[in-house]
Amino acid sequence: MNLTIHEVVDAPIEQVFDVFSNFRDAADRVEGIKRVEMITDGPIGLGSRFRETRVMFGREATEEMEITRFQPNKEYVVEAESCGAHFQTVFRFRPEGDQTSVEMEMTTRAITVMAKLMSPLSFMMAGTMKKCVLDDIRQLKQYCEAHDVVDAAAMAHGG
Repeated sequence: MNLTIHEVVDAPIEQVFDVFSNFRDAADRVEGIKRVEMITDGPIGLGSRFRETRVMFGREATEEMEITRFQPNKEYVVEAESCGAHFQTVFRFRPEGDQTSVEMEMTTRAITVMAKLMSPLSFMMAGTMKKCVLDDIRQLKQYCEAHDVVDAAAMAHGG
């Protein structure tokens, strides 16, 4: 399953990147995230790992994620394995004048036999997944547009 979402945020790229990549404070900014536990110490960047807990399909689910690519103010990639599938989510950031273009591309690949057998049914979850991710992005967008958070976000990243 592939999912792509594009939003334009009315805030400078440094601020948008800092808010979107500040996983420590994600539960305070995104309604669907109940808590985030950082597994690695130090600034958020390449190799950072964390556990994110959210409610999915009426149940709490905790997933362990790792940042596998991190280019400040350009892009980052978060990967996880769950329910027999590998998830890769790429966030790309481009300046558009005083605004920032954010593109999120999520790719899901079945890796276990059971997940491969179930993959024809993945279209049933695609709508729910898209709504969840779109809600997350729009809440982060609203946060960016309502706050001047570059300094606070830089502190969370260890800056």
